[in-house]
Amino acid sequence: MLDALAGQLERYMDLLSARQKLVASNIANADTPGYQTQDIDFQSEFRNATRGSPQVQEVAGLATKNDGNNVSLDRESRLLAENALRFSLASQLMRSQLQQVRSAIKEGQGA
Repeated sequence: MLDALAGQLERYMDLLSARQKLVASNIANADTPGYQTQDIDFQSEFRNATRGSPQVQEVAGLATKNDGNNVSLDRESRLLAENALRFSLASQLMRSQLQQVRSAIKEGQGA
């Protein structure tokens, strides 16, 4: 059970890391003419955890400026904060699972 949970948490954190890189790239290109915001379909990628790297796609429905750029700094800032919170929660869950394993090992050694 721990292996399955650890594997899912690892995939989840990998996806968060990939999204963090995309968001950083979007922010870095906020003033690049013609640049189109990129993201991953987080839910879909997590469900299809057997795939390698997540599929990057352009984000539809964002307002495009006169230079063709559609990066919304408000959206990207929100995603950064959301990603940081998700990563923190996943890390805490992983630590909790590892502490349970350590506790079980210590109890087994004392018997």
